[in-house]
Amino acid sequence: MTAPLSLRAEAHSLSAPLPALLAEAEHLATTVLLGDHGRRRAGTGDTFWQYRPAQPTDAARSIDWRRSARSDANFVQDKEWQIAQSILLWVDQAASMQFQSGDLPSKGARARVLGLATAILLNRGGERVGLTGLRLPPRRGDAQITQMAHILSEQADVDYGAPEVQGMLPHSRALFISDFLGDIAPVEDALLRAADRGVRGALLQILDPQEEEFPFDGRTVFTSMTGALEHETMKAGDLKARYLDRLAARKDRLMQLARTTGWQFSTHHTGKPAIAALLWLYSALERRT
Repeated sequence: MTAPLSLRAEAHSLSAPLPALLAEAEHLATTVLLGDHGRRRAGTGDTFWQYRPAQPTDAARSIDWRRSARSDANFVQDKEWQIAQSILLWVDQAASMQFQSGDLPSKGARARVLGLATAILLNRGGERVGLTGLRLPPRRGDAQITQMAHILSEQADVDYGAPEVQGMLPHSRALFISDFLGDIAPVEDALLRAADRGVRGALLQILDPQEEEFPFDGRTVFTSMTGALEHETMKAGDLKARYLDRLAARKDRLMQLARTTGWQFSTHHTGKPAIAALLWLYSALERRT
């Protein structure tokens, strides 16, 4: 039986990162001033969208007589179509995301903040947010955001993660955030399966500047974050061209996959401000393809 003091200490250790993650995500989200948003087309809602000429099928009570009095034609107010969507997130929690260089945040830390900040914005806009898999189905509310923060604070003990597609509702939206440096096959499978369900979304690749620059030379030992993979070379500089070619090929493949399945793709570096990536994510999830 676990002693109460030991259990309390363990619980405190597990929950310690949570307030900081929530605070950082909230702060990032508040820099984007967005109110309730509609789907930007006519339909059921309370928000005015546009005036249009009245049609013979329009009821007389729907005519805006004040606007119509300023012209020779009758006009009707169209409202924005406002129906909550379900948006599901997958944020890579594998060991490779723990990599960081210098004083920069780790890829995982940046991914968690961006994923949670995106969820906060979408929740404020009236959407249902959740996580892929079956642990956190899409819902609205602050409690959902808190639960999401708990789950995103966990870490996996594998080198590279793979997207999950379980729990994705037909014609919903999705967001995958990862370095996408592992096996590409699970990513391809997840996107194709999502596309078969009419799911559209965004891929955000997060990389550390060192992974883009490969500033290594001479004797170097490359070790995966779990220590399961290791490669030693006496001439690291000789690997640079091949490495950069493979990285460029991986980006091209991700871009092609996104284009084929109707998704959006972008790369974000941990040395850049997070706000630009958040704005891109929000915009990408708002696009209808």
